[in-house]
Amino acid sequence: MRLEGTRLSTQNMSQQEMDQLIAQYDKESAVRNYIGPMKWITFCLLVLFTVYQLVSTIFYALPPQIHRPIHLAFGLGLIFLLYPLSTKRNNHKIGIFGILLAVIAFVLPLYWVYDYEGLVVRTGNFTTLDLVIGGIAIVLVLEAARRVVGLPIAIIASLFLLYTYFGPYMPGFLEHRGNDVDRIVGHSFFTLEGILGTPLGVSSTFIFLFILFGAFLEKTGVGQYFNDLALVVAGRRIGGPAKVAVFSSALQGTISGSSVANVVTSGSFTIPMMKRLGYRSEFAGAVEAASSTGGQIMPPIMGAAAFLMSEFLNKPYFEIAKAAALPAILYFTGVWIMTHLEAKRLGLRGLKKEELPDKKEVLKRIYLLLPIFVIIFTLMSGVSPEMSAIIGIASTVVVGAFRKETRMSISDILEAFASGARTALGVVAATACAGIIVGTVTLTGIGLKLANGLIDMAGGILFLTLFFTMIASLILGMGTPTTANYIITSTIAAPALIQMGVPDLAAHMFTFYFGIVADITPPVALAAFAAAGLAKSKPMQTGVQSTKLAIAAFMAPYIFVVSPQLLLIDTTFMESLWVMITSVLGMIGVGAGIIGFWMSKLNPLERILAAAGGILAVIPGLTTDIAGLVLLAAVFAYSIYKGRKEKQVTASA
Repeated sequence: MRLEGTRLSTQNMSQQEMDQLIAQYDKESAVRNYIGPMKWITFCLLVLFTVYQLVSTIFYALPPQIHRPIHLAFGLGLIFLLYPLSTKRNNHKIGIFGILLAVIAFVLPLYWVYDYEGLVVRTGNFTTLDLVIGGIAIVLVLEAARRVVGLPIAIIASLFLLYTYFGPYMPGFLEHRGNDVDRIVGHSFFTLEGILGTPLGVSSTFIFLFILFGAFLEKTGVGQYFNDLALVVAGRRIGGPAKVAVFSSALQGTISGSSVANVVTSGSFTIPMMKRLGYRSEFAGAVEAASSTGGQIMPPIMGAAAFLMSEFLNKPYFEIAKAAALPAILYFTGVWIMTHLEAKRLGLRGLKKEELPDKKEVLKRIYLLLPIFVIIFTLMSGVSPEMSAIIGIASTVVVGAFRKETRMSISDILEAFASGARTALGVVAATACAGIIVGTVTLTGIGLKLANGLIDMAGGILFLTLFFTMIASLILGMGTPTTANYIITSTIAAPALIQMGVPDLAAHMFTFYFGIVADITPPVALAAFAAAGLAKSKPMQTGVQSTKLAIAAFMAPYIFVVSPQLLLIDTTFMESLWVMITSVLGMIGVGAGIIGFWMSKLNPLERILAAAGGILAVIPGLTTDIAGLVLLAAVFAYSIYKGRKEKQVTASA
């Protein structure tokens, strides 16, 4: 990558090396790299996919039973064209069998379009042909999910299908009357409660369009501009490159739904800068991993799961983004503070002026951020998320036309169409496969059973229920993307929290958060491992450091469950302001406790007191706030005193 207008060399990796690293840790990026006619065939199909999505949104809204199958048809067909049976196979060619499979995958979902009225009329009384097509479609969805998302989600969905059939043989509270194959297939593919259910419905509307918006932003150079802007804002500060990583990654989250892709995109230049400045390799990789993962919880445009939450809870997307604002600020404040304290501890400087982009040149391109503000304004104004995304896309083209270097040609627009559609394939596979799980839950009632079982296992104690939910989310997050993770845990675990009196938004946000931080939580921390590949550091140690830096993401969910004011639920502006101030002060204490430095080096007892004071200050409530702030003030004052004494000793020596 190259920073325009700067002398700082950031050409640390070739594009091919970056693509290989992303593909290694992000299965959704491991696509066939065609050459020749197949390259143009897949390109045209990707563009056609996007054109269909735009036309169906702007001009003619089709019934869900037609629109969702067409969306699925494009998704499955392209997945079998672009994703090989095994990543070890030649990624430049596809055999006759692969092409035939792609054609079948594209055609089968269109059976809904072909016989729409007949399928609606004979619901529950399907023909043999219906069931054969439905059965094959289920197998294709499972295989598509395995290729794009990974084996774990395919295994989980298959186990749920087996559970639906073998219900009478299940032990204890898991037992149910069972269902025959005909009913399982019919429910899974020929109703709006299975593969074609709400998750795929959200994929075919909100999610696709916002992914496309991100592709247009990237095409106009916004991703690179985020890096330049971050350098100007934070580059000269103490430990500058680490703060650049935090700032740029938070911004990159608005155009990237993948933690791993975010890590590689911004980390390819921030990590080498951090290492050159003096940060340890593991810490440099951890800063980038923690910051990039946090991009999915950063409003106004969060990860795909946030749009699913909006649909599941029947709340406007802006309400979800607004609720996520304070926890996101808390998260990035925590990472920023710890990078600052680590730099102070090591005596690191910021970047030199000549190492930075020209400030005037960067500010001249500030207009590139206008589409993001357009999205915020339209969402706040009550415009539907679909139309907000389309307006945002249009504004990106208009804004890009302001200057020659950002102006989009017809070929640029078509490439953005193809890029957006390609990125959306992972979401199509994940939501279709997760729909099988949701369908099983509605068919067997296992969701309520598992929720009750979770409460019984926790003995009715809220903290234990939260802890078990966190563990389940983290384990699922090791093998499934955030979208699928959230669908599963919100279907099974969130109801348990709601039964115990937790507000529905707080319960769903709890599972959402831990599904995301699974990307940096060992033993399988894909974002941290990708960052370790860039930093040439030890993967597991990088993961442990990432977890420490992301401590706010582990604290905030527990806090907003107990005190929903952190999510701006039933609170006033002044209460929210007070919560924000005390939480930020609290994160300073937590950061000092973890790093072991404040105004001077902290001993073990001081670290414990600083962290305890920080946690108390973060927990909303006047009593905890006062106790936490008093404790923090005491540790801070003593740290200043120790620092002055150390300087006097050094000076006298």
